[in-house]
Amino acid sequence: MNPARHWLWLCGLHGALSLLVWWSGPEVARALTWQANGWLTQPWTLWTSAWVHLNLPHLISNLLAMGGVAAVGWVLRPGARCTVAWLLAWPLTQASLLWWPQVDYAVGLSGLMHAGTLLLAVQIALVRIPIRGARFWGLLLIWGVLTKVVLERGWSQPIVWDAGNHLWVVQAAHVTGAFWGVLLGLLVAALPCPRRPFRS
Repeated sequence: MNPARHWLWLCGLHGALSLLVWWSGPEVARALTWQANGWLTQPWTLWTSAWVHLNLPHLISNLLAMGGVAAVGWVLRPGARCTVAWLLAWPLTQASLLWWPQVDYAVGLSGLMHAGTLLLAVQIALVRIPIRGARFWGLLLIWGVLTKVVLERGWSQPIVWDAGNHLWVVQAAHVTGAFWGVLLGLLVAALPCPRRPFRS
């Protein structure tokens, strides 16, 4: 069986529940949204806020991007440890937004996808997922994602207005997702694991 099944199931879960929350209406979305000043009384929002989207373009763009993360997972076949690490990054990415008092709330899958993408990129760069040219492709992917994060400057501009999609983008979530993706990726890579067959 494809060892990526855990990763693919998690991608599918995010996509399906994002659609379900969207169809459930604004009352449900509000109950599932992470609020910086109220999450201790609603701790489930550390997870559920990822499934909340502010408008249809926001939902569609995140679903398409999650499809890309799932496709990469299908090709690379990350092990269960990668999926567990991504599960850990899920609430950590959200909770770390408390470093920015400007962030009142945060929704959507983008921070989580930054974490997942970099987690996989680290595995490739360190040849824990053995593919042809692994180090080159892994470093290229890391460079691409981190360049995007640096250009956004989410640490100093944690929230920006996206006029095209008519919503506030919490760029700080891209920073926290990138941080936890790299850190947890390195931790997974440091764990001993059986050698996997090389693939071109």
